[in-house]
Amino acid sequence: MKLTNTKMKFLNTKKALVAFLLVFSFGMNAQEIIKEKVATDSVKVKTGKQKVDGIIATVGDYIILDSDIDKGYLEISSQGNSIKDISRCQMLGKLLEDKLYAHQAIQDSIVEKDDEVKKMMDDRLNYMIEQVGSLEKVVQYYKKNSEEEFRTYFFDILKENKLTEEMQKKIVDAVEVTPEEVRTFFKKIPTTELPLFGSEMEVAQIVITPKVTEEEKQKVIDKLKGFKKEIQAGASFFSKAVLYSEDPGSRSNGGFYKMTRKTPFVKEFKDVAFSLAEGDISEPFETDFGFHIIYVEKIRGQEIDLRHILLIPKVSDESLKEAKEKITLIKKRIEDKEITFAEAARTLSDEKETRANGGALINPKTQDTRFELTKMDPSLYSNVSSLKEGEVSAPLAEEDQSGKKKFKLVTVTNRINEHTADYAKDYIKIKGIALKEKQIKEIGKWFNEKIKETYIKINGEYRDCTFTNNWLKK
Repeated sequence: MKLTNTKMKFLNTKKALVAFLLVFSFGMNAQEIIKEKVATDSVKVKTGKQKVDGIIATVGDYIILDSDIDKGYLEISSQGNSIKDISRCQMLGKLLEDKLYAHQAIQDSIVEKDDEVKKMMDDRLNYMIEQVGSLEKVVQYYKKNSEEEFRTYFFDILKENKLTEEMQKKIVDAVEVTPEEVRTFFKKIPTTELPLFGSEMEVAQIVITPKVTEEEKQKVIDKLKGFKKEIQAGASFFSKAVLYSEDPGSRSNGGFYKMTRKTPFVKEFKDVAFSLAEGDISEPFETDFGFHIIYVEKIRGQEIDLRHILLIPKVSDESLKEAKEKITLIKKRIEDKEITFAEAARTLSDEKETRANGGALINPKTQDTRFELTKMDPSLYSNVSSLKEGEVSAPLAEEDQSGKKKFKLVTVTNRINEHTADYAKDYIKIKGIALKEKQIKEIGKWFNEKIKETYIKINGEYRDCTFTNNWLKK
C-alpha cells in the first residue's frame, strides 16, 4: 500500500507550472475526439502572422490539429531538450501513434471508467494547486477561459492517455522470450557490437525497528475507536481523515482508496476491507504501517471504494536507544566473525522483504540483485559507495515520510566492474534486451495491421512526410 507522496519544491510559480506540464500532461497535446463542429481556432506562428489551426490528420474517431505539433515542441523544450533535430513530420508521427492506440483501445472494448479518470484528475489537480497556490493559475497557464473548460479538457486528455497506456500494455504483455530465443539473440550480436555494462554492485542490509510499547499502541487504538464512535454519531469520516490520518498518500482526499483483490495493498488491510459490508466501519486493526480503521463507501462487485484513517504509535526514546544498541551489537558480532552478515539478516533483521535472502536488496527496476552505480538511488549510493566488498557500514538512522524510525547496517556483497556483455554472467540483462526487441517487433506488426484496418487521413503538406509507419498507406 502506498502511504507516501513525494513533495516537490519549486523556486517560483512559473517553474512550477512548467514542471506540471511535463509531469501531468502525458503528452498533453490538445487532441480531441471529432465533434460535429470542426475545430478552426486561430493560433500565432513565429512570423507573428495568423494561420488557421485546421485539422491536419484523422485517425478513426480522433483528429490532430496543427497546433498540437507546436504544443509538442513546447513540452520538449520545456524539459531543456533541443528540438532542432525533430521535424514536424516526426512529431506528427508520434501523435498518429497515440491516436491509433486510443482508437483501437475503444474498438477492443478497453474501458476506462469515468469515475476512475475523475479521481485521477482530482488527485493531480490537488497536487498542482498545492504547489502553485490556486486552480486559477493552472487554468490561465493552459489558456482556458474557465475552470469548467479546463476540467473538461484535462479529463479528455487523461482518459485518452489511459486508453493509450492500456492498449500498449495489452500488445506487449503477452510477449515472452524463451531461453533459446535469448541464446539465439545473443549469438547474433557481432562481437564488436556487444553491449557494455557499467559498474554494478550487490547490496544487503539488516534493519532493526524500535519496538512500540503496548501502552502507546493502546493510545492509538482508543483514539481510533473514538473516531469511529463520533462518525457513527454523524461526524464526517472525510474530515477526520484530512485532519488526523498519517497516510500522506490519501490524507488530502479524505483517506480515499479504490481497490480490488489484486490491488497491491498489504494482506491485513485487504482482509479487513473485503470482510466489511457497504457502510460498515471496521474496528481498529494493525498492519506494518500502523493502526487503521476502514469505512467501506461503495461496493461494485469485486471493486471497493473505501476511506481509511492511519495512526502511527509513537516510539519512546528508550526504544530508540535499545534499537541502536542492538544493531551496534550485531555489527560487532559480524566483525568478530561470530556470525555472517547473511546469517544475522536471516535471524535478527526486522525487515521481512529481505530477511529470507540474507538481507539482499532487489533492484526494483530490473528485479535482480545488481544495481548499476550510475542509476542507483542517491540515498542508497551515499550509504554504500565508499564501502569495500564485505565491509559493514556504521549503524545508519533512517526515518520514512510517515515518521517511522529504524536503524540499519548495509554491506556490499559483490562489486562488478564495467565489462562487455557475458551471456552467463549477464543473462537477466540480455533477456531484458531480447524481450524489448521482440516487443518492438510485435508493436511494429500491430501498427501494420491496424493501419490497414483504420480510417486514416493526412491533409495538406503533411502528405509529403516520410513516416516510420505506413500512415499514407502507399
